[in-house]
Amino acid sequence: MFRLTQLLEELVHPTPAGPRRDPPGPVVIWNLIRRCNLKCKHCYSISADVDFPGELTRDEVFQVMDDLKRFRVPVLILSGGEPLLRPDIFDIAHRAKAMGFYVGLSSNGALIDSDNIGAIRDVGFDYVGISLDGIGAVHDAFRGKEGSFDASLRGVRLCLEHDIKVGLRFTMTMDNHVQLDDLLDLAEREGVDKFYLSHLNYAGRGNKNRGDDAALEITRRKMEGLIERAWGYVERGQRMEIVTGNNDADGVFLYHWVRRRFPHAAEHMRAKLVQWGGNASGINVANIDNTGEVHPDTFWWSYPLGNVKTRPFSEIWQDVSDPLMRGLKQRPRQVSGRCGACQHLDICSGNTRVRALQLTGDPWAEDPACYLSDEEIGVSEMQPRLTVTPFRGVRHEQPHRI
Repeated sequence: MFRLTQLLEELVHPTPAGPRRDPPGPVVIWNLIRRCNLKCKHCYSISADVDFPGELTRDEVFQVMDDLKRFRVPVLILSGGEPLLRPDIFDIAHRAKAMGFYVGLSSNGALIDSDNIGAIRDVGFDYVGISLDGIGAVHDAFRGKEGSFDASLRGVRLCLEHDIKVGLRFTMTMDNHVQLDDLLDLAEREGVDKFYLSHLNYAGRGNKNRGDDAALEITRRKMEGLIERAWGYVERGQRMEIVTGNNDADGVFLYHWVRRRFPHAAEHMRAKLVQWGGNASGINVANIDNTGEVHPDTFWWSYPLGNVKTRPFSEIWQDVSDPLMRGLKQRPRQVSGRCGACQHLDICSGNTRVRALQLTGDPWAEDPACYLSDEEIGVSEMQPRLTVTPFRGVRHEQPHRI
């Protein structure tokens, strides 16, 4: 995750830059259930409103939580599918809080209502993230269900009314990029103080619909506007946290923005960006799916590392006999193409590897969604860039092996 606001605050209140320090254990995004009430175009888990076999029982979940705690995992993000469809979600969440985890709930928000908002409040979630991918009909089309925008917005408002920290999540594509500012306006009006812009990643339905990914020039314009807006919040002392995800080129883009706007602070910003370190898949971000399979992050469901039913997560995560995990944990990563030649590899760490895999079969090829120019990354006379084409197959359903 790229904490844009936090970095921009360095321009006002700079802090010493130090070496990159990894947390004691990874943030674990845990898909407790695959069933979902919606059918989203970008769903990495290809969820549907049906029961999926082989999901972890409550006792199995509790056993895994004990191992995660011993492994010093600091954060659990409870996700799905739609996690509120799991009957024991509040038992799991209460236990996680009692164990001292930072606990987030990742929901589409449409099922948050007057019947369950009290139970959500009583858990004491540290954060509830609700997805809005446009206004009104745009969101409904994205989420595959008429009326889902109104239902999700109602969920946001209920969280705010009950003093639950809530943020909006927005996945940007060619279908909805024009509504980014509208959603930020909505967040301000509603009193939401966190906004997460997710770039499209090529996994599950997100891979099938990769031809809808925002064009590189559009991504540049939207990121320029988002940085300016976030800087305006910082200047005014307005409480609004902007974060982005799934395109670590955002860090290099911010560095160039600072070079233009605040050249005296550019090298300090670069040092802070190197301290951040870019993509953390397989290092500081982990995923456990609904059946207990462990993945390098949520977009690697086609690449299982092992199952917590038969082997502790702590062992699976540290095992570098797997070639993908060995490569992800290596610094610098041995990436090729524009990524390998980039002068800012120490900032982004090669960006999102799953996109390279989906387009080329090689997880170490260049990331096709890097929207920076050759000049900005310090390369010249490179071969033509990879281009994103619509998905024409079912590769996402087959386990990858490197």
